[in-house]
Amino acid sequence: MTLPDRELIREDVRRALAEDVGDGDLTAALIPAGNQIQAQLICRQQAVLSGTAWVDEVFFQVDPSVDLQWHQADGDSLRENSPVCAIQGAAASILTAERTALNFLQTLSGTATLTASYVVAVQGSAVNILDTRKTLPGLRLAQKYAVTCGGGVNHRIGLYDAILIKENHIAAANSIPAVLEQARNLFPGVPIEIEVENLDELKIALNAGATRVLLDNFDLQQLHEAVVINQGRARLEASGGVSLDTVRAIAETGVNDISVGALTKNLQAVDFSLLFIDGTN
Repeated sequence: MTLPDRELIREDVRRALAEDVGDGDLTAALIPAGNQIQAQLICRQQAVLSGTAWVDEVFFQVDPSVDLQWHQADGDSLRENSPVCAIQGAAASILTAERTALNFLQTLSGTATLTASYVVAVQGSAVNILDTRKTLPGLRLAQKYAVTCGGGVNHRIGLYDAILIKENHIAAANSIPAVLEQARNLFPGVPIEIEVENLDELKIALNAGATRVLLDNFDLQQLHEAVVINQGRARLEASGGVSLDTVRAIAETGVNDISVGALTKNLQAVDFSLLFIDGTN
């Protein structure tokens, strides 16, 4: 996805500053108001950058006079100990904004970096690495954006923009053909995907006209068989039990997509530091 709307970023930052700064930064109040400093944001590890717009907005909301000059852009690969951004402004303002800005940067860059690892693992195949709805509450669009910075592809954003029919939906509607027909009748033009748990269910879904099928927790042999049965009729997505150790073998079965919940729920924050490099009164 493209960068989320500025208003969404503004609201993300407003909430984050409210929980951290509250009525005011008591410690920063100890810094003389006239103190100006220069600082650098440093990335301490190899990573993929994401979240610069959120960092810009944090500093803007704290103090619009703080100047940021980015050396890298979202989606860029960062080397260990590489400078990422130069910052200049009031010392108190920079100290107040620092933690919130780094929280956004380390989290979104963590999502982008992990995504890039999966994308590299399937390089040379035609498989897309997809995200899921297993995102941090309140940061879905931010994390979905970070996935694209790492080379991944967004699945549906939420429950409102596409239909994913799962086991309980099928049970409630009595059958796969019935629930597919109901979905097409109620929501014409909306993307529809159905989850199947075995090869027999796959055959039923294909015969009912399914155009996108999620193969839930299929082993490698089952995935190979599913591709043969499908014969290109539907887009096949593998899901469940996917890791960096298994994703290449899954890609080589011939499925179209692999969804990975870990991209947004098992991420490890990227290590960034903000260092003062000069101060003036």
